[in-house]
Amino acid sequence: MPAPLTVLIPTLNAADSLGPTLASMFDGVQDGLIAELIFADGGSTDGTAAIADDIGATLITSAPGRGTQLATAAKTLKTPWLMVIHADTVLSQDWTRPVRDHINTSQNAAYFRLAFDSTKPAARRTAAWANLRSKLFQLPYGDQGLLLPTALYKNVGGYADIPLMEDVKIVRALRGKLTQLDATATTSAAKYDAEGYLKRGSKNLLTLSKYLMGVSPETLVKRY
Repeated sequence: MPAPLTVLIPTLNAADSLGPTLASMFDGVQDGLIAELIFADGGSTDGTAAIADDIGATLITSAPGRGTQLATAAKTLKTPWLMVIHADTVLSQDWTRPVRDHINTSQNAAYFRLAFDSTKPAARRTAAWANLRSKLFQLPYGDQGLLLPTALYKNVGGYADIPLMEDVKIVRALRGKLTQLDATATTSAAKYDAEGYLKRGSKNLLTLSKYLMGVSPETLVKRY
């Protein structure tokens, strides 16, 4: 049976962070899940393109902006399933089993539990809130990954060509068709450590609130 999954990784000068992310993808290749790995690149000027070439990934370049990059790369999909993972996110070692189980039993979308690569109590509290928000409100963010059938991706309109909130827009379209996978996506806490967990969390919540009230992503990105 052909491998059913294409993995999209949005990249922009991500060479320094890609190593652990790609290492966590190896089990998916070995397990026969991943057919293709695509870097949805926003014009990197570091070694990102060389990494893609070294590992046999497809590099698709567009204007920068995560929504634009993902929307462009997704036009090339050939497999029945799609998984989006950020370039600073590492999946837990057991991720292939729940992903395969989901692919075999569902036609809905799914996401991973969130964790941060930090032992600070604030990091654990922030991740716990994100996981609770995702369950209560069906609102996982992009750093929790997204797995869904390609047909469903197309049916909900795919990723929007917008500079911010592309992850929120697509999961809102998927509401009622999202489940949490029994595996973890561990993402970088660097921005939280640099800005402070309270400040960064408050900024994220304010940005989300304004978006839900109708402020355009183009306006929000200028302040973000």
